Amino acid sequence: MLYDAKVAAEFAERALKHGIYVIAFSYPVVPQGKARIRTQVSAGHSREDIDRVLDAFRKVMQEMNL
Repeated sequence: MLYDAKVAAEFAERALKHGIYVIAFSYPVVPQGKARIRTQVSAGHSREDIDRVLDAFRKVMQEMNL
């Protein structure tokens, strides 16, 4: 949950620069003030894939001071 639509959109943009594709959802798709990013994980993803995503998310959070 990132709560702010602009923050969610920027997070998704920055994640893509790290090779991670996520979608930012904001109003009217989700309630006002509940903006978030959506990820999809499947059984086809390895533990290494998940670790790579988490590492990218950490980097993006640091870049954005979240």
